[in-house]
Amino acid sequence: MEEEGKGKEKGTDEGEIQKEFQLEAELKVEVVPAAPGLQGLQGGLVRGADLFGYVGIEAVLDQMRRKTMKAGFEFNIMVVGQSGLGKSTLVNTLFKSKISRKSCSANYEEKIPKTVKLHSVSHVIEEKGVKMKLTVVDTPGFGDQINNENCWEPIVEYVNEQYEKYLREELHVTRKRRIPDSRVHCCIYFLPATGHRLRPIDVEFMKRLGKIVSIVPVIAKADTLTVEERQDFKERIRRDLAANGIGVYPQAEYDEDAEERLLNDRIRESLPFAVVGTDKEHQVNGNKVLGRKTKWGIIEVENVAHCEFANLRDLLIRSHLQDLKEVTHSILYEKYRVRRLNETTSDGLPPPPPPQSPIGEPGRGFYDL
Repeated sequence: MEEEGKGKEKGTDEGEIQKEFQLEAELKVEVVPAAPGLQGLQGGLVRGADLFGYVGIEAVLDQMRRKTMKAGFEFNIMVVGQSGLGKSTLVNTLFKSKISRKSCSANYEEKIPKTVKLHSVSHVIEEKGVKMKLTVVDTPGFGDQINNENCWEPIVEYVNEQYEKYLREELHVTRKRRIPDSRVHCCIYFLPATGHRLRPIDVEFMKRLGKIVSIVPVIAKADTLTVEERQDFKERIRRDLAANGIGVYPQAEYDEDAEERLLNDRIRESLPFAVVGTDKEHQVNGNKVLGRKTKWGIIEVENVAHCEFANLRDLLIRSHLQDLKEVTHSILYEKYRVRRLNETTSDGLPPPPPPQSPIGEPGRGFYDL
């Protein structure tokens, strides 16, 4: 009995020693400084046990965000439409900045050119530490002549030239770490508020450009239409687009999942956006708003009950800007790249680029960045 009691006592001592060792090991890893990405777990500190179940993949998002904020990014849009539809005003309103090619001179008088002559204006916009180099390509002279035959050709050439420029940079043996991107990510096409249907020039332009660039059609100066006229006009335009096989952004075939399809279906049902642009501020119920003043009241640009400017802004900037760039790079540019590489010469390089399109000298307000 005595020996049995001693055995029990010895076993108890060994068990206590083992527990002490285990407790000491736990205390050594109980609290350690949290790694980047672990902030928020137990007030910025993390238990040692948590480290075994945490990899830290979510920290990649913070790394990407910091890198993007440091380097900034580029966004290139083209505005196409007849003179007098408010293209420059709308772009200035979209980005809350004077970036149109006429913005630096109050008495700058624009003359309608005899042919389509493209103008490019670049400007750096910074908001909350994020830098964006915005390039706006304007197309004065488009649709302004009596004979507008083939007036879209300089625009098609310009878009293809930017693809060619990017392709040739990619083909260099020693490439730049970051290739300058001048490819057109989006084309805003301005439709006059006639209330009828698409004109032949609208159909021909969107047929040709829709294959090489993302087109977002808008009804310019939509405040000249009543709500009923506006809705009827939009339905006619959608029917004309479908009848002519014209694809406008966002295309259904590019939807990646059910959630994206649901969001884009709502956008497709709203196209073309009926917009109003202005840089004038007015007081409404004690608040400053952007709007156009008429005898009947003030048309608030950012009020969705008055026009669809806010929907256009959300599409271009807040929800689909990155998607526009990805569609341009992964789909539209990729088609161009494959076609050009299939046209290789005997030395394995693509043939020389086509003749330069008539790009005008940078207009007033051009920022050479």
